[in-house]
Amino acid sequence: MTLTRTAATFAPPVMEARRWLEGVTFSEDRPLINVSQAAPVDPPPLALRQAMADFAINQDAAHLYGPVLGNPDLRTELAREIGDHYGAGVRPEQTAITSGCNQAFASVISAITDQGDEVILPTPWYFNHKMWLDMAGVRAVDLPTGSDLLPDPEQARALITERTRAIALVTPNNPGGVEYPADLVRAFYDLAQQHGLRLLVDETYRDFDSRSGPPHALFQQPDWDRTLVHLYSFSKAYRLTGHRVGAIATGAPLLAEVEKFLDTVAICPGQMGQFAALWGMQNLSQWLAGERAEILDRRAAITQNMPRLTDKGWRLLGLGAYFAYLEHPFDMPSDELARRLVSQAGILLLPGTMFMPDHDPAGKRQVRIAFANLDRAGIGLLFDRLQALSF
Repeated sequence: MTLTRTAATFAPPVMEARRWLEGVTFSEDRPLINVSQAAPVDPPPLALRQAMADFAINQDAAHLYGPVLGNPDLRTELAREIGDHYGAGVRPEQTAITSGCNQAFASVISAITDQGDEVILPTPWYFNHKMWLDMAGVRAVDLPTGSDLLPDPEQARALITERTRAIALVTPNNPGGVEYPADLVRAFYDLAQQHGLRLLVDETYRDFDSRSGPPHALFQQPDWDRTLVHLYSFSKAYRLTGHRVGAIATGAPLLAEVEKFLDTVAICPGQMGQFAALWGMQNLSQWLAGERAEILDRRAAITQNMPRLTDKGWRLLGLGAYFAYLEHPFDMPSDELARRLVSQAGILLLPGTMFMPDHDPAGKRQVRIAFANLDRAGIGLLFDRLQALSF
């Protein structure tokens, strides 16, 4: 019997990891430390929740269909914000709103590929990108990164074939945390432009980039929208994960193709999430700056605690946004280590095998820690438990 594409695709990693908790109990003096998922667990700030409640009660449109590519006021505000953030001009018709950033990626891939086409993904990759390519019948061509987790444009050039349609980057990176230098992102843009490819740049975590100023100059390039496909999520910025609000910025002709996909999958993004994203951009800039400062402080706490683990043979490969990506010292594959950490250390994290192709052994030595929901004390406790491990 032939496997369907979904049957041939691996199980959702976060859901698989949650199943490791079944039958395991955690005491009050050693509760579970869950660093498996990169999603804020706190609700949006109270002022935003109150505004959302008023919208739901007082505006009938809160409960109706809207335009497939998103509400005009949100697209206009998003274009303005992108322009301000990247120092470039972006028009509303070059933007679209989606039901989360994963849907943004899926819709673009559906619009630019056919069965048997190829997309280049640096590894370790964001597993949902790999999953969608598999389910779409598109071959994910892995581009291994070095010890700094930065992909090499010349190595990517060697992977381009007549079936290549795009290169997909994530910066700040998930799972590695690394922030891609502006000149590296530009080199990939030039490569894609030279070969007539799309460059997908997923910047879900851009609001927590440690650098000041625009992280790259791609929006400033002439006819940027013929090559660049910028992906974004409001979920992390305003704690709207459950409302599923993502975005695309690219050329209007491509968005016309994306519209076909979106219309048949969700018809339109939810009104409540769109309202919240718009209200957040208009009212929460100072609050978001505070959220960024807190995440950067937690990143600093990881750096300060890391010598405790390097003394035990661990190695920090990447750090940034919500993530620390580490190489472990134990004589066992990371998927086995991750399962054992649940019962033996009260830690739930994801193994590097979830972010690597099967033929690459590097993932067996790596783990991802999503630390955004741990304060400094929680980070210290996490390192206490990791430092005490002996297998």
